[in-house]
Amino acid sequence: MRKLNIEEMGRVSAGEFKTQAKFPVVLVLDNIRSMHNVGAAFRTCDAFNIERLYLCGITATPPQKEISKTALGATESVDWQYFEDVTDLARKLKDNGFAIVLVEQTDSSKLLQNVDFQQYDKMAFFVGNEVFGITDELLEIADLAVEIPQFGTKHSLNVAVAAGIVLWEAVKHIFQQF
Repeated sequence: MRKLNIEEMGRVSAGEFKTQAKFPVVLVLDNIRSMHNVGAAFRTCDAFNIERLYLCGITATPPQKEISKTALGATESVDWQYFEDVTDLARKLKDNGFAIVLVEQTDSSKLLQNVDFQQYDKMAFFVGNEVFGITDELLEIADLAVEIPQFGTKHSLNVAVAAGIVLWEAVKHIFQQF
């Protein structure tokens, strides 16, 4: 076994990435405080070929040194847009055929491994503030809330980690269709 070098990985350029077909998935960051989490979200969206990243509320937008530090150039490849009001964005996405999926622990959330993501044509995943979670008004708009099973003493994961886990699970289901 040996590690692959950059040329062997077959990565596309940022220009090629911009023009290639994307998975019908978007990620919405709802009032994220940490610019490092924002940068990590950009990088994750690039890795999983996500259609668009939406930054809402107090979530910082590029260019910012702290975002760039973790994004490692993904702010240049990933399409993104800022929306001040996350509920307005959720309604717009829903009107455009996206299933609104909250990554949140609720009284009716489904465990991630029990969700059949293939039933949705387009999905918008919402992750919330590191302390307060998802904006409450989103609970009325959402089609589904998903929860990542956890077995330790903590009741939550880092926002960027949770987004990565959920996006991979959704993309994995889409990818299996090809």
